[in-house]
Amino acid sequence: MGKHCFELRCRSEVVNDENRVVIALDYTNETDVLAMIERLDPQRCRLKVGKELFTYCGPQLVQKLVDRGFDVFLDLKYHDIPNTVAGAVSASATLGVWMVNVHASGGFAMMKAAADALKDLDKRPLLIAVTVLTSTAQSDLDHLDIPGAIEERVLHYAKLAKEAGLDGVVCSAQEAKRLKAELGSDFLLVTPGIRPSGADAGDQHRIVTPAKAITDGSDFLVVGRPITQADNPLQVLHEINTEVESSLH
Repeated sequence: MGKHCFELRCRSEVVNDENRVVIALDYTNETDVLAMIERLDPQRCRLKVGKELFTYCGPQLVQKLVDRGFDVFLDLKYHDIPNTVAGAVSASATLGVWMVNVHASGGFAMMKAAADALKDLDKRPLLIAVTVLTSTAQSDLDHLDIPGAIEERVLHYAKLAKEAGLDGVVCSAQEAKRLKAELGSDFLLVTPGIRPSGADAGDQHRIVTPAKAITDGSDFLVVGRPITQADNPLQVLHEINTEVESSLH
């Protein structure tokens, strides 16, 4: 394995045990987003802006969230030719986001180009790669004629991402224990598909409770609809944070 194009950050420098939950902002307009964040503490959660919200509201909303003190994960899953992805990642960094991602299936050269584009920045965002979406079932890989089990595909993509110099990957918490064991504790794991006990699975297949995810090695938990569609979103966030903190001690 070649030398990373820049050194992976030490986990202790980026993981705050009191701020592990990343709220996926499942909204289509700025009004609802700003109404939600008025009730949130940036020290108790981070925010994720995905393709739908970004398409509706653009980089201006991302900048507003950053300006209000939130760590923002810009979840656009860049997947294109290396030069294009490098440019997109660089553009993301100008917004001051905390984390940005690419799709590992874009290949090693694409991921390395993205990492190289950030390496000389004084304050760069964390760069992670999506492995296999948590909405993906084994039958989906079979239909695409992609060989092997999901867990093996995730591990393969994660190894490529680490070799390319990325800080971590997006994966299911079901794969977290093995990835931590094989790739080391400093390699960050961001896990969607987190569902509190009793919550509806929605369109997710590989789901895990917050406590289980933390115990198995997840660093950041992405939670969307269980919080944003709850009758009392802040209560759900508090319960998840309490469960996370209990799992850490």
